[in-house]
Amino acid sequence: MERMTRQRSAIESSVQQAGRPLLPQEVLQLAQQAVPGLSIATVYRQLKALVDEGALRAVQLAGDPPRYEPAAHGHHHHFQCTRCQRVFDMHGCPGNLAHLAPAGFVVEDHEVTLYGRCADCAPGPRTRAGRRRATA
Repeated sequence: MERMTRQRSAIESSVQQAGRPLLPQEVLQLAQQAVPGLSIATVYRQLKALVDEGALRAVQLAGDPPRYEPAAHGHHHHFQCTRCQRVFDMHGCPGNLAHLAPAGFVVEDHEVTLYGRCADCAPGPRTRAGRRRATA
């Protein structure tokens, strides 16, 4: 385990507080608020160390670079906005999907990603808080 430096603390804190999986560049932007001179090389190095230690996990969506989130989140799925490309956690799971597999196949794990527009990018009327109202 590496020692806790200001840089490492800022990086880990940024990912923990974001509430969604972050790209390394997003981690850099957030962590630079606490450590202005932070470099992208340090972010990559610390993200790798935090994944190796089990504090973070990489979220890999097809065709995209990995994003990082706390490993403690447990089993969950993701939503990717097709407009802004941000990825959000979805709490909940459709459950056992083994019945969808071909006969004789054994399902060991699953990953579900929904694609659409996030609340900030979705068309529709906005609420008083400035967010768009959900439409059915």
